[in-house]
Amino acid sequence: MRASRLLSLLLLLQTRGRMTATELAGELEVSVRTVYRDVEALSSAGVPVYADRGPVGGYRLLDGYRTRLNGLTAAEASSLFLAGLPGPAADLGLAEVAANAELKMLAALPPEPRFHAARMRERFHLDVPGWYRDADPAPFLGEVSEAVWEQRPLRMTYRRWGPRDVERLAHPYGLVLKGGAWYMVAVAGEGGPRTYRVSRIVSAELAPGHFERPADFDLPVFWREYAADFRERMHTGEAVVRMAPGTEGMLSHTVGAEVAEAALAEAGPPDEHGWVVLRLPTESTRHAHWQLLRLGADIEVLEPPELREQMAATVAGLAALYGTGTGTGTGTGAGTASG
Repeated sequence: MRASRLLSLLLLLQTRGRMTATELAGELEVSVRTVYRDVEALSSAGVPVYADRGPVGGYRLLDGYRTRLNGLTAAEASSLFLAGLPGPAADLGLAEVAANAELKMLAALPPEPRFHAARMRERFHLDVPGWYRDADPAPFLGEVSEAVWEQRPLRMTYRRWGPRDVERLAHPYGLVLKGGAWYMVAVAGEGGPRTYRVSRIVSAELAPGHFERPADFDLPVFWREYAADFRERMHTGEAVVRMAPGTEGMLSHTVGAEVAEAALAEAGPPDEHGWVVLRLPTESTRHAHWQLLRLGADIEVLEPPELREQMAATVAGLAALYGTGTGTGTGTGAGTASG
């Protein structure tokens, strides 16, 4: 553990130049006192680490010194694709090796490319989960990840969309991170690969033995095809609506950019008030009712009749709830203002 930390400290100084003890302690997640001891150990081993005094001081390496200890281990090389994703790397237990791999890559670069790589790291950050939602809790992500990597069968209890859990013996082919949620692509029983949301795994353990992962299985291709098929299966209905001018942005935010753009592209010309008629694919009447209410009076449902009736009933209920004056609603559940 200490040898790894000493190497990390050395690579930090090589890639970033002068750093204070406090900065090094923060990067290495140790105390300042530990940094002092580690610097002393490096100096004793012949590494030319120097301390500059004063308000702009810190530790630095002798100009021109470069360590050759920058070869990637197998685990570090495997983690390179997660170097820009500290959250997912930590979820998979690869935070330290991913950070070490990044440091070694930077240390191996000549000064100018290293400077540009550091600037890129400082100026761009990828935050995976969507707004107003946290990443899915996935307590068995470690077991799933190990099963994927080691090609081990995974015995799990999975919570389906229904009243009961099911037992599965799965052969996991890969993991996909989508919108802050992890999905396992696996074969369980007969048929081809299916997707399982890792957060819905109730229990999991590695089963004895190994399985052969098909050599021709391409995870990115599978996921693209699955996502396209999912969108097609998800939108089984259609709503015809009139939309007010200037509502395009809110529509895109509500139903998704892809759906909104397709509907707007097929819309006819606006009427004399600027309203346009759109055909929107929907998951269900209930889901469309919830979505379209968010657009308020900027949208009018024309079809299907049951959706229009639901919208009208909700609007009538809101009018009864809020009444005509502040704090004087007469609908069920309406409160009375009190001083």
